[in-house]
Amino acid sequence: MSRSPVRDLIAGVFVVVGLAAVAFLAFRVGEAPFSDKGGLPLYATFDEVSGLKTLAPVDIAGVRVGRVTAITLNDDYRARVTMDLDPALELPVDASASIITGGLLGDRYVSLQLGGETEILGPGEEIAFTESAVVLERLIGKLVNNLGSSD
Repeated sequence: MSRSPVRDLIAGVFVVVGLAAVAFLAFRVGEAPFSDKGGLPLYATFDEVSGLKTLAPVDIAGVRVGRVTAITLNDDYRARVTMDLDPALELPVDASASIITGGLLGDRYVSLQLGGETEILGPGEEIAFTESAVVLERLIGKLVNNLGSSD
């Protein structure tokens, strides 16, 4: 059976177009982080961040405004969450950050609530008011202990 160069060329073009489409969809669905446009880096410190992962969304009123870019342990053994937010945001200094569980699979994300101050957080500043993630195992343990001690 002889090979046709035209058929080989068509097959090659088809494969290249398919790979390009997969790459496009991966970036489109993955939504590249805001830092590509020079985002607004902010920090928040939490006592507990169980289940929160890097690249988790950061939302305000259910609208995605950024992503978690890093989670580290600071000197006093608390979790420091670095977020890259939309550079157009103007968050007041009394804004707060909470770790919320969303969806059926229990994915965690950071939810920001606006405050009422007129002074605005600048790049690299820290959100002072935070609410840590609720650890279901600890909550159940407290409930079991309370039920056991009431007998």
